[in-house]
Amino acid sequence: MSRQPELPLNAPVAAADTPLVPVRMVNEHVYCPRLAYLMWVDKEWAETADTADGKRVHARADTPSGGLPDEDDAAFRTTALTLSSVRMGIIGKLDVVEGAGRVATPIDYKRGKRPHVARGVYQPERVQLALQAMLLEEHGFTVPDAAIWYAGSRERVTVDLDDELRQDALRAISELRLSAAAHKPPPPLIDSPKCPRCALAGICLPDEINLIRKGVIPRPLNPADDPALPLHVQIPGARVRKAGDTLVVETDENRTEIPMIHVSDLVLHGPVSVTTPAVGALLSAGVPVAWMTTGGWFLGHARPLDLGSFDTRLNQYRVADNVLRRRQVASGLIAAKIRNQRTILRRNWKAGQIKDRDRAMTRLRHLAETALHAPDTTRLLGIEGEAASIYFRHFSSMLTDTALPGFRFERRNRRPPADPINALLSYAYALATRSFSAALARTGFDPTRGVFHKPRHGRLALALDMMEPFRPILSDSTVLTLVNNREVAATDFVYSGASCAMKPAARKAIISAWERRLEQEAVHPVFGYRISMRRIIDVQCRLLARHLSGELETLPQYTPR
Repeated sequence: MSRQPELPLNAPVAAADTPLVPVRMVNEHVYCPRLAYLMWVDKEWAETADTADGKRVHARADTPSGGLPDEDDAAFRTTALTLSSVRMGIIGKLDVVEGAGRVATPIDYKRGKRPHVARGVYQPERVQLALQAMLLEEHGFTVPDAAIWYAGSRERVTVDLDDELRQDALRAISELRLSAAAHKPPPPLIDSPKCPRCALAGICLPDEINLIRKGVIPRPLNPADDPALPLHVQIPGARVRKAGDTLVVETDENRTEIPMIHVSDLVLHGPVSVTTPAVGALLSAGVPVAWMTTGGWFLGHARPLDLGSFDTRLNQYRVADNVLRRRQVASGLIAAKIRNQRTILRRNWKAGQIKDRDRAMTRLRHLAETALHAPDTTRLLGIEGEAASIYFRHFSSMLTDTALPGFRFERRNRRPPADPINALLSYAYALATRSFSAALARTGFDPTRGVFHKPRHGRLALALDMMEPFRPILSDSTVLTLVNNREVAATDFVYSGASCAMKPAARKAIISAWERRLEQEAVHPVFGYRISMRRIIDVQCRLLARHLSGELETLPQYTPR
């Protein structure tokens, strides 16, 4: 006879319209409550070699072989069986179910080796198997025990399903539902051995959060950068299509194939076409597709609907509607920008009077301190404008003596840019806008609702806000490198009246230089480890999400010395 588990007083009983909790997420909750929240509530995920290998191990068990057997069946073996229970509020896919008649044994597949622990199996896996057994029991089966098959050591380990384990499993469901209802991730584990190999370490930021909140020195946990990189296509008339798991870029002269797994973003510059199957495959893989004009204007992007946490957007809108909170965040961003402008001037000063440099350094330091205490956004805007005036007044002092005459810089202008350096700066800022928009979207933000830049139709206000501290560090330094190393020539630009535009050679040069800059590693001034600038952008966006949720009292800024 099948056994119906008794629910404890605090156990969740799901209504018909209540989302069912995946059994796998209950496993993750027992392992790490924060990990389960990020995966189930925030829909976060990051593929690693371990997770890819796990998929390979599950390949055979992931192929459905039929539903539940009939009562008079003798021996049976069913794979990839999905069962649910409204009473318990759970749903789960059972890798393998073996048995005879109405007696069944759920078997879960794991990629690693059998652990040498007292009960033979770790507690999260025991809880998962208990829930799978209870699902089978609710569907009329008797389940005397369960098992795990460890592919690494090729061993089958039996798990006893006692009453204590069943109660632990039901309690874990309740705890996970309560965690989700809080709309805030549980605190990260402290110095846990679980973190180093966790696929979501770069999203969770456990040591970074603990350093800011508790002063715990971070380990070098920061995961390696995603091997996937943006794919820029800028040849007029080029066509991007899909062939299997590969993107094919075709022009009149050649054909290039790029594995889709190596592409983090697809960026189309000017008159470049992309097929609908290619866009669909990229969105399914979580890869955004961006469109830019030939002149460098960022038009927008397509991205998956389920990208990032919905709670992150709710927190963003609440802060954007709160004048005090909005000013606090904006003040930190602008102060960081001014400090970074000062750093770039100090590092790259090559010509001009030392007295001019010292006066500029002193004034910029004062403005950065003043920005932190600006009483309102109007005053903050004035401080930012004065700092920009000082910075660009001395911008030519950062150009080498070997810079070509055609690359003289007198003042910052745009719409349209009047000279090659202004054209390069505008394009570099457009590339930064796209990069920050993509990073914010990945984190769950709405890039159009900011804290410093006023919302306006077609303006990516939050992307412009977050890139403020990075304009001098990333965009301006990219342009300085191009000009000082003479990677572009005066003949790479064309003039039309008072405006200056880039030819294809200049666009190719700045896109290449921008991506090289993002790949350069630097020591994070707050956490002390070396990571790429591309990864720093992602970290800062995720720290902003933690700050707006209230998990962090302050937003750490990237301000290198």
